[in-house]
Order: sequence, then C-alpha cells, then structure tokens
Amino acid sequence: MSRTITTADKKPMPKPDVLGGHTLSMLVNNQPGVLMRVCQLFARRAYNIDSLVVSQGRDPRFSRLTLGISGDPAGLDQIIKQCDKLIDVIHCTEHTPADTVVRDMVLVKLQVTGGEKRTEVLQIIEHFGGKTIDLTETSMIARIEGNSEKVDGAIRLLSSYDIIETVRTGKVVMARGEQPT
Repeated sequence: MSRTITTADKKPMPKPDVLGGHTLSMLVNNQPGVLMRVCQLFARRAYNIDSLVVSQGRDPRFSRLTLGISGDPAGLDQIIKQCDKLIDVIHCTEHTPADTVVRDMVLVKLQVTGGEKRTEVLQIIEHFGGKTIDLTETSMIARIEGNSEKVDGAIRLLSSYDIIETVRTGKVVMARGEQPT
C-alpha cells in the first residue's frame, strides 16, 4: 500500500541554534574562490550552512569565516579535519557557547501609521535594547542586536505589526579571554 506524503506530513527538520549546535570559525587566505571551496566541502558532507559571516581580518591577507551549520554531529570532527586540509584554510575551530561571545544583528523595517502603533513598536524596540535607525511619517527601521534568542524574540513580537522587510547578519563569534578565535 503506497502513501502520498503531503506538505502537512513534512515537518521541517529543526535547525539547531548555532549557539547550541555547531559553530565553526575559520581563518583563511583572502583569495578568490576560497568560500566556494569551503561551501562545496560542506555540501558534499550533507551539512547545511545556516549562517555565514565573512570579513577581512586585521591583516588584509586573511579573512575570518564564521559558519553556523546543521548536519550529522558524528561527522563534525571529520569535516573540521577536511577543512584544515584545504590549502587556503589556516585553521578551523569549533566553538561552544561556554567559550565564546556570540552576537547577531537584524534590521527591521516596519510600516507604522498612527501614534498608538508607533508608540507600541518603539516600546518593543526599547525593551530589546534596540535603536531606531530611520524614522519617517509612515515607516521606521530598527536595529536589534544580541544573542540569537534575543533577536528571534524581538522579531516574533514585532511580527504582529506590519513588517515590510528584515535583513539579518548571521552570527559573529569571538573566543573569550586570551584564547584565539
């Protein structure tokens, strides 16, 4: 007996939060094609990149890649070793919440007409330690930053208002204390 799977039957696989899941940081040569080779390695191993931040380091010859990934935890050590073998990767490290500071940032553009709605939105933004970046008679842009749970919570509360668009950075990670990232 065959069974047709409907969209309702398909439950999305829960993505582990990068804080509680897998967060990798890589120091790589700042060369064209490095990001593509790293992404191909993850794709071949059936890992999904949930968050990706790339920026030039203090030394312009190097870039820092911070990846939030989801996939089989059993293969994580192997994928880190394979990343370290790539020619342009200087080092690859997994980070845990206990040894890092993690921040995420979102810009939220909202349609706000009417004084009462505007006041409510401003109170939510203030509650989450956010800041109004742009304000017109009919819209505003707010910036909210913090850990992923804080940013998710702010978006959840603001979603009951008219969100025009959101832009989110992804996680940036730095090792605590003297330990290098």
